[in-house]
Amino acid sequence: MGVEQNLHIKVVQKTSYHLNTDAKLLKIQVHSIMTKDSEPLSVTLFREYLRIKTVHPNPDYAQAIAFLDKYAQDLGLECRLIETCDKDHTVVLMTWKGKDSTLPSILLNSHTDVVPVYEEHWKYDAFAAVKEENGDIYARGTQDMKCVGIQYLEAIRKLKNDGYHFDRDIHLSFVPDEEIGGFEGMLLFLQSQEFKALNVGLALDEGLASPDDDYVAYYGERSPWWARVKCEGNPGHGSRFIENTAAEKLRKVINSFLDYRESQKLLMESTCQPLGDVTTVNLTRLEGGIANNIVPAELSATFDIRIPPTVDLQEFEQKLQGWCRDAGEGVSIEFLQKNIDQTVTATDSTNPWWVTFSSAIKECGKNLKVEVFSGATDSRFLRKAGYNAIGFSPMRNTPVLLHDHNEFLNEAVFLEGIDTYCSVIKALANMKP
Repeated sequence: MGVEQNLHIKVVQKTSYHLNTDAKLLKIQVHSIMTKDSEPLSVTLFREYLRIKTVHPNPDYAQAIAFLDKYAQDLGLECRLIETCDKDHTVVLMTWKGKDSTLPSILLNSHTDVVPVYEEHWKYDAFAAVKEENGDIYARGTQDMKCVGIQYLEAIRKLKNDGYHFDRDIHLSFVPDEEIGGFEGMLLFLQSQEFKALNVGLALDEGLASPDDDYVAYYGERSPWWARVKCEGNPGHGSRFIENTAAEKLRKVINSFLDYRESQKLLMESTCQPLGDVTTVNLTRLEGGIANNIVPAELSATFDIRIPPTVDLQEFEQKLQGWCRDAGEGVSIEFLQKNIDQTVTATDSTNPWWVTFSSAIKECGKNLKVEVFSGATDSRFLRKAGYNAIGFSPMRNTPVLLHDHNEFLNEAVFLEGIDTYCSVIKALANMKP
């Protein structure tokens, strides 16, 4: 049964989640930190959010929902909890109403979940949100992407305090399960009547940190293909020279895939292209064999392939099929995942959303690079459904550490991002029809 047939959406008009005793104690500690260290409130709340363990495989979404619900109350935002398939998959949807709700709205999207950590490789507890003297904050989610969620909220706090009231509605969505595919988070939310009623004109979602002084915006994503190649051959005793073995065929297959990988790596290095503009190929699994002294009748290799939207997918698949044919008889390919949607958001003068967004960045005095995202985010669902979506995380002069050990974000970089979002939100929410 397809996803659409399984769709279950439940809207909780008033949240049934409340801060528990631990969260209340945490709030008391936050106030003491502010008094003692004169830490900006936004940074304090960012660190509080980081300490909520929304980490797979058992993310504590209830605490995150309680935290965000309280946040919305403090900012005077409407807040709805939308259950996609069950209460463990709840989207927190906040709204700041504009003067004219008939205009296409702005959606500020972020996900609440984070990936697991190898604790032994971290210099601090990955969920303690320790801040060093130079302002570096260490925690899982500092870059991917709890920073962005709090930056949205703190930008809105500033804009409200400054007396702004915009033409367009501004919505903030905090979705679950992006790190495990987003199929029970954004995908189901996107199919709901509640989402369709938002009348979204542009969605902002996550990007990546930038190691240099420029910001980077992402207008599309590479297509992920997971290809499993199975090689069949003659079995026999491990002491003999068996002809036409699965291993000989698999060697040819692996060489073809990895030779192509090397050519793409050299292309990127020689032309200084960003990662999102080339195809990456990585061997991720090898399977087969039943005993140490038996030549196996079957071996398989699985490859993770990421293909930029500029590549003709039909021609690329023919290339893979050709490598399999060249390896010999009994070689077949199966696609465990095969995304064929290559929809991108226009980044030229034909798209007023892009013109307004990019102009706002330039007015901040920042340079903006435009790239294809190297991985996969919830933006792919939005683009496929026909919505404009831009991936953007305002983190300059920061090493890319998402999913890595010792993920961190500097306090000053985080605060600069809030100011950047203030400029972006002002421009987009008052964009003329």
